[in-house]
Amino acid sequence: MVDHETIRTIKKAGPIACLLLFITFIAAKASDPVWKFDPRLQKAYQSVLNLETDKAYYELKALGSDVNPFHKIYVESFCETLDVLISEDEVKFQQIENNFKARFKYLDGQETSAETLFLRAELNLQRGFNFLNLGQEFNAVLAIRSAYNQTEECLKKYPNFIPIKKTSGVIQVMIGSVPDKYSWFMSLLGMRGSVAVGQKQLAELRKSTSSLSTEATILYFTIKGLINQEHEEASKGILACLEEQPFNRLTLFLGVNMLMKNSQSEQALKLINTLDEHPQGLPMYYIDYLRGEILLQKGEYDMAIASYKTFISHYKSDNFKKDSYYKIALCKWLDGDVSEAHRYFEIAKKTGRDVAEPDRYANAQLRENTFPNSKLLKVRLYTDGGYYEQAGETIASVSNSDLKSEKDKIEYFYRKARLAEKTGDLDNAMLYYKKTVALSGENPWYFAPNSALQLGYIARTHNDIATARKYFEQALSYKKHEYKNSIDGKAKSALEQLNNP
Repeated sequence: MVDHETIRTIKKAGPIACLLLFITFIAAKASDPVWKFDPRLQKAYQSVLNLETDKAYYELKALGSDVNPFHKIYVESFCETLDVLISEDEVKFQQIENNFKARFKYLDGQETSAETLFLRAELNLQRGFNFLNLGQEFNAVLAIRSAYNQTEECLKKYPNFIPIKKTSGVIQVMIGSVPDKYSWFMSLLGMRGSVAVGQKQLAELRKSTSSLSTEATILYFTIKGLINQEHEEASKGILACLEEQPFNRLTLFLGVNMLMKNSQSEQALKLINTLDEHPQGLPMYYIDYLRGEILLQKGEYDMAIASYKTFISHYKSDNFKKDSYYKIALCKWLDGDVSEAHRYFEIAKKTGRDVAEPDRYANAQLRENTFPNSKLLKVRLYTDGGYYEQAGETIASVSNSDLKSEKDKIEYFYRKARLAEKTGDLDNAMLYYKKTVALSGENPWYFAPNSALQLGYIARTHNDIATARKYFEQALSYKKHEYKNSIDGKAKSALEQLNNP
């Protein structure tokens, strides 16, 4: 029989159990400040990071209604955005634009919370990236401005909500590295950014237990390489990620880019070969463009041409196609086939657009209507790829009679500076960079502004802050050259780091 004490205990337990159930229900409804995906969603998310979007779509569709809907929205939208950014397929973007609108409508019906603000910001940022990639700058600015405002609101209301650090970090870096000529426009829209703040936010997220920490780590080191010019640290960081997931295709793709920026093209080529061995998921035709770049650096011209042609025939966007045809012309030029070089030169003039920076540089060279000095071009290519012995032998063979124009004479010292810096001879690098600046005057070539930028970096490594600041400001002062946007962005970022050590 059950005694009276037991009955009293059961009676007490009833309300307590109800209270515990109520608290559990409230906790399930409350905002998750860290964002840890359940194992099934994490599996789909991992497929997205591996660029296996078709597999991820299938895994997402198979999920039940018990999965956190906010988490699912994030992974679905991230999957679609990566799909469009990699494929640059405008038709596909029009299809997923309807999905963006449906998700915004769903969020409109939810109570405002850290998660709804975060998702609104993140979806707008993703749309902004898609618009930028497709050349729709006005729509991109509107979307990014919405993302900025929603991010600021989320940070203010929910400062302990970790996932917003990703969206905010990316926006801060984007706006903080905007070239000066667009700064007034950002200010007019009420947006201010800081590369240092963005890096700090991403660092906080990558050190957390959030499911988004891997994404934050990838972004953190990508920004280190592309914006901060800390190529060595960026390469090591991405390679460390690959130690944990050696066949992750997104990380392999970024590793190729970071290693090439760090003049480690041979190692980058090994990662490309690994990608070739794991072709599942989204086709990555841009890799054929990068393969062409490395083979051109090595002097393997026929193979480089084959890679560029594969890229041109498969890539849906017009970006990088002008540059690809220009590079094919350079391959023919360096290989001694002058008539074919001129033929591809003319094709390049009529092909693609000059939105992407390589296309803008190619367009500037095409407008000059002449081929570059072949020896200096080889020095550049060897140096960029990390083939320093070949670069040294080639530049040693350059005589005064080879330098027929003012541009050639200035570029000669610039190439000596680049090679000296890459091989650790900083004294000679500084000497040749300074000579490049002195000889350049007001000529609209990038040799002087980039020399000033590199002199700033060297001064910074010597902790000579005043000199570093002087050179970074000088890099910004040049009004017109082929790489103005990227050099200005790097100089601005470097100045900010000096002001916020």
